[in-house]
Amino acid sequence: MKQDFLYLQISNNLAQLIRKEVLKAGDRLPSVRKLCHEHNISMNTAKKVYLELEGQSLIESIPQSGYFVSQLPHKRLPLPETSKPSQISSNKEPDEMISKVYLNMGRKDLTLFSIGVPSDELLPLAGLNKEIMHATRQLRDSGAGYEALQGNEKLRKIIAARSISWGGSLHENDLVTTAGGMNALAFCMMAVAKPGDTIAIESPVYPGILQLAGSIGLKVLELPTHPSTGIKIEALKKAIHKIDLCLLVTNFSTPLGSCMPDENKKEVVALLAKHNIPLIEDDLYGDLYFGSHRPKCCKSFDKNGTVLLCSSVSKTLAPGYRVGWVAPGRYKEQILKLKLAHAISSPTLTQEAVANYLKSGRYENHLRKLRKTLYSNYQHYAHTISQHFPEGTKTSRPQGGLTLWVELPKKIDTTALYNLAIKHKISIAPGRMFTLQNQYENCMRLGIGLTWSEELRSKLIQIGRLAKMML
Repeated sequence: MKQDFLYLQISNNLAQLIRKEVLKAGDRLPSVRKLCHEHNISMNTAKKVYLELEGQSLIESIPQSGYFVSQLPHKRLPLPETSKPSQISSNKEPDEMISKVYLNMGRKDLTLFSIGVPSDELLPLAGLNKEIMHATRQLRDSGAGYEALQGNEKLRKIIAARSISWGGSLHENDLVTTAGGMNALAFCMMAVAKPGDTIAIESPVYPGILQLAGSIGLKVLELPTHPSTGIKIEALKKAIHKIDLCLLVTNFSTPLGSCMPDENKKEVVALLAKHNIPLIEDDLYGDLYFGSHRPKCCKSFDKNGTVLLCSSVSKTLAPGYRVGWVAPGRYKEQILKLKLAHAISSPTLTQEAVANYLKSGRYENHLRKLRKTLYSNYQHYAHTISQHFPEGTKTSRPQGGLTLWVELPKKIDTTALYNLAIKHKISIAPGRMFTLQNQYENCMRLGIGLTWSEELRSKLIQIGRLAKMML
């Protein structure tokens, strides 16, 4: 009886601290063991404290990371509505804005909210440096020679073994390595399509995909997309006779952070297979989940070899190493021919270094820390935006990944906001970059892969102030 009263007393005290925002969204709470020590209570009582707070939606549990303060319900911003792009394919590529934003990459004088990769501080650079040195000594030619066309065998074995985590059963011979994820997507597009074909994609979508499709001469059909669950399957069904291929980022897409439910993935794979339409699946962000388990891939439902799964370590480990891969299914021969013609070989040294790092087991530890940090960052962003951005602002609620989608009031043009922000040494990614149509002018993507600090918080507040000025 005393223990029951005690757990309610402790949980009520913590709840008050959270509601008064002494403990803020994204803050990490003491471990169960530490809570036991601090309050001289049993493990069961400590667990009941956190169960009570979870039941009130005040805290959230991240497996193997701990308990964190949730975004308070009364502070939670509305979710953007499902996108409504025109169902007519178009090619009005926002080249100038894309170039302007991405030319900022690597600039140390800017706060780069515009870039969707983890900052250097969140990457295991020392460990990777050691693996590069080790690979130089280990490889017969010190890494200076060509790798086999299909790619580093050790790396392919490890990737195949890891496919179990998303419901796959790949073999090393099912994989071809590439120079990063975009290289994999390019080979896939060229393997299954020809100029003039129509590709169906999410909307909004990563600008690089739009540019890549345009460079190959493809028409783009943007599909209505929900910010939490991905494309609307009914819209895909209606467009099925207009399209020749489909490309989807099914797990934590950029910029929305949407994650397609497993039943939707299964239905999409069956629908496209029925019409013999290839699906290129871009799974760059699948390992960056905030929940209890990694989501499945469409590839896990592929029975006919029509799904070409692409991925890389660019968003989780080493963007500059350019180590990617594709499981191309029935299109393997076409992919190998394209790789021979366009690349001959993947980078030998970095493939070996990544393979060794993955094999060591340190990658899983790194991912756990990275996921915890990204989730905490998301909570900090959401909390700051809810306090300092204009009334009527909406945000996505990503369950993983590296980005947050922000929809501002209609009067605010985020291209103009970008021009204002850059004067304050802040770079954002305006929404018009993520479409070929005249839409999302009042939206922007913010990267959550930066190291959170009071300085970063002040920069985010500055964006909110500038947005309010525009009203």
